[in-house]
Amino acid sequence: MLFCLYTLLLFHFLHAKAEKTLCRMMGDPKYLLLSKDGDVTIGGIFAVHSKKTIPSFEFTHKPQLLSCSSVTLRDFRMAQIMIFAIDEINRSESFLPNVSIGYKIYDTCGSRLSSMSATMSMMNDQDTATGDRCNGQSPIHAIIGETESSATVILSRTTGPFKIPVTSHSASCDCLSNRKDYPSFFRTVASDYHQGRALAYIVKHLGWSWVGTVHSDNDYGNNGMAIFLKTAKKEGICVEYSAKFYRTEPEKLLKVIDIMKKSTAKVIVAFVSLLEMSLLIEQLSLQNITGFQVIAVEGWVASKSLITPKSLRVLGGALGLAVRKINIEGFSDYVVNTFWDTDFPCTEGNGNSSQYASSCKRYQDLLVLKNYNKDVPEQRYASNVYKAVYAIAFALHSLLKCNEQDGCEKDLKIQPQQVVASLKKVNFTVKFGDYVWFDSTGAAVAQYEVVNWQQDSKGSFQLKPVGSYDASKPPHQRFVLNTENIIWAGGQLEKPRSVCSDSCPPGTRKAAQKGRPFCCYDCIPCAEGEISNETDSNNCKLCPEEYWSNAEKNECVLKAVEFLSFTEVMGIVLVFFSLFGVGLTVLVAFLFYSKKDTPIVKANNSELSFLLLFSLTMCFLCSLTFIGRPTEWSCMLRHTAFGITFILCISCVLGKTVVVLMAFKATLPGNNVMKWFGPAQQRLSVLAFTLIQVLICVLWLTMYPPFPYENMKYYKEKIILECSLGTSIGFWAVLGYIGLLALLCFILAFLARTLPDNFNEAKFITFSMLIFCAVWITFIPAYVSSPGKFTVSVEIFAILASSFGLLFCIFAPKCYIILFNPEQNTKQHLMGKTSSKSY
Repeated sequence: MLFCLYTLLLFHFLHAKAEKTLCRMMGDPKYLLLSKDGDVTIGGIFAVHSKKTIPSFEFTHKPQLLSCSSVTLRDFRMAQIMIFAIDEINRSESFLPNVSIGYKIYDTCGSRLSSMSATMSMMNDQDTATGDRCNGQSPIHAIIGETESSATVILSRTTGPFKIPVTSHSASCDCLSNRKDYPSFFRTVASDYHQGRALAYIVKHLGWSWVGTVHSDNDYGNNGMAIFLKTAKKEGICVEYSAKFYRTEPEKLLKVIDIMKKSTAKVIVAFVSLLEMSLLIEQLSLQNITGFQVIAVEGWVASKSLITPKSLRVLGGALGLAVRKINIEGFSDYVVNTFWDTDFPCTEGNGNSSQYASSCKRYQDLLVLKNYNKDVPEQRYASNVYKAVYAIAFALHSLLKCNEQDGCEKDLKIQPQQVVASLKKVNFTVKFGDYVWFDSTGAAVAQYEVVNWQQDSKGSFQLKPVGSYDASKPPHQRFVLNTENIIWAGGQLEKPRSVCSDSCPPGTRKAAQKGRPFCCYDCIPCAEGEISNETDSNNCKLCPEEYWSNAEKNECVLKAVEFLSFTEVMGIVLVFFSLFGVGLTVLVAFLFYSKKDTPIVKANNSELSFLLLFSLTMCFLCSLTFIGRPTEWSCMLRHTAFGITFILCISCVLGKTVVVLMAFKATLPGNNVMKWFGPAQQRLSVLAFTLIQVLICVLWLTMYPPFPYENMKYYKEKIILECSLGTSIGFWAVLGYIGLLALLCFILAFLARTLPDNFNEAKFITFSMLIFCAVWITFIPAYVSSPGKFTVSVEIFAILASSFGLLFCIFAPKCYIILFNPEQNTKQHLMGKTSSKSY
């Protein structure tokens, strides 16, 4: 209880002490460059100087201010255009008629430390105190600045808790679009969200897929490059390297230079601030690195301070986005006359020269610019500062309820948050025609000019517009680029190439190189049966089943249809042997017919001999049905004709074999077996054996007839036109039946091998059956394994070989006797006793 009471008394004491504390400034206002009193005050923060000398911090006395040098002409012009716009508004009778606008412009010297000090000085002055307590009123109503994004982030975060609106003319970092972190930030320049995307569109439009990137290691460079890289990936652009450095890191800059020298990319996207770019150009010049096509950002591409003979040798032909160049009427005269006479704090008055020199010492480097205004037309950000001043003025005009008759209500106390709310509603048109308004992120609409660094024949430099980008237009109309007017890197008129891999022609596909970006690939020829008919195809397309790829692999053509034709060499040879066999068989038949009454013809049933010759003729002829384009009829005919003619042939041979065997059996006493093997029985047996084969063929053709078939499985590149068996059972039944009779014939002939030579026909039948069986046993594996038309060739060869075997083995010995040994063609000779030979 006592502890709680003690705590309450302590808090009461501290609160009472705080109420009696004097509200006073701690330290003096710093870095104030230009100022003017007014009813309302607008602050301005610019890096008018770029080089600084940091004082020593010995902690023994109060540190001195930074020593600033090297005027940044661009930022000095920004300060001047701010004052010019304020003076213009103050002279207006209809715009804030009875209210004067004052200003306080601070120079940050390009230092984050001095920027913070300037911001704190701007938000506090002696007027914030009334009596012993602070009045809580900000001495300024809005701030214009800074130039760089990182400095603007610091400024906005510092002023954010106090709701003081900050309007930047050139801080384009997309990070500042976050309204949660920067609720009171506005800008009259577009966000880098648009610039990063537009840079990627330029690279894509020009056909470059292999680039290197360099960016500042700050908010501007890091965020802008992130947007570019994201868009580039979507657009199919590969980045070989992405290097960054900051102005105070010379070691990193040298590493960036080394990376650039080793790279293969000929295009470099430089998303860097002005100061970093000047350092990069200096190193590129020192190391004589040229030939790169640089894609620039608005932060440096239009800066005249970078244009020197050395930089042109390195960056001649650079292409980039720039803020549109706008001429503000009266500003060029103002910077050489009115500014120095009325708005510059250091003017030579009636005092002595020593007093003048003492008071103007800190402005000496600015006085050098007193009569110089040639750079004014190229100051592209001047119009943004001009629009920022007018935007704040319009917001104040609305808050003070101004009108031309009664003026403004000057007694109204305006809070910074009210200005923020009013700025969100601002929309107006400035005198040079631009319409000003802020989007939901507090930024202006993106409107860029695409410019090209060019050097004419006289050696003078010009920044030539070659296109534009306007985000307010429909997507397909935003980007315009006239490549005919561009002079490329090194003064070349031909656009440089920058690709990791050359385009893959039709007939090939892209194959990514392992461990490298997707723009680096090898061109792999399409596989057989696949094509690609366009450049840089990612995949090859499979041809339809009836098509195949041509030699170039860029078109699908109909597959070649293969079958054994009459016109090819193999077909001609087989036709020749087939017709030769027919002719030979017919000659034998004529010979036998002319000698039909001789004993050697009449022996062993001449009727069967003629029927055998007829069947052999049909065997030779049926082989022709296997040649030519298969049709429905030819497919049914070839196997059935083959099966029936061959079974007729084997039946005749079997009949002759049985007659020979039974003829000798009948010579035995009491044996009357020949009455069962007379001519009628022989004809009947041949007919019966043949009808069985006919029945098998009829069943085959009725149930599962053979048909033409396009075989696309054996060869992928061509179609084998063949006859499908319909069912293999039918084919093997026909072949098996022929084999069965042939085996039976062989066995019977083998049994008759010991009969007398002069009458014995069995040994020739045995030999013919041996050839027949050997051919057809060999045929089976050859038939199964032979591809395409060779399958048909094997079958024809088997038919011809077995037919020739029967013809020669059975009829050649008789023809020899008839033609060359007619003395043996007698009944006495045939009935003569001879010694038997065994096989």
